[in-house]
Amino acid sequence: MFHVEPGTEVTEPSGPVEPPAAAAVVFGDRLDMARRYYDALAGAGVERGLIGPREVPRLWDRHILNCAVIGELIPQGASVVDIGSGAGLPGIPLAIARPDLRITLVEPLLRRTVFLAEFINEVGLDNVTVVRGRAEQAGVKKEAGGADIVTSRAVAPLAKLAGWSMPLVHEHGRMIALKGISAAEELERDRAELTKAGAGHAEVIECGAGALETPTFVIRAERLPRSERRGANRAAKRADRSKRH
Repeated sequence: MFHVEPGTEVTEPSGPVEPPAAAAVVFGDRLDMARRYYDALAGAGVERGLIGPREVPRLWDRHILNCAVIGELIPQGASVVDIGSGAGLPGIPLAIARPDLRITLVEPLLRRTVFLAEFINEVGLDNVTVVRGRAEQAGVKKEAGGADIVTSRAVAPLAKLAGWSMPLVHEHGRMIALKGISAAEELERDRAELTKAGAGHAEVIECGAGALETPTFVIRAERLPRSERRGANRAAKRADRSKRH
């Protein structure tokens, strides 16, 4: 799935857009690698239809930095699975900003996995693996499952996303879904479905508030052990009944 959103028309730049000051803070001594990712998205990414040309002027703020700042929610040395990775968002910015992480990009379309593999090999991003497939497939679960964290951006509604994400993390592992300013509304709408999928402690979190002009909003939820799910299901049913009355 494309990791771009429709918006108003903007004038395309005549040359590369310089990264904002926040990029140096987020990427540190790996800023040059982030620049190369920007170049890949603005060049081959547009040519191959992975990124819309009107997104190029806002690649840094709306896409690259927007994704990288979720690293503040992820513990040191964690294993991360990024489902529906598309052009590598959020997985590649996260891997650049956090070389301590072990990241698996899951993407079903061949042309996208080729783009991802080419970039990873070109820049030597050795903490990233690409798996071609869908998150719900048994082979993907076998290869990428048992992770600490599963991430996603612009992949699916929250109810469906939880069903794909929770099986890929271990008990007490977490789903981090980038959802935009409507995150709270989506969580309220789909909270019962999250509970059915085995997720609990769901909350909306704002990331990058100190670095970005527009912070990133995510929904974070934890995979509950089976022993805790029964009580969570009962609470969800009570909450659902109360909303109806």
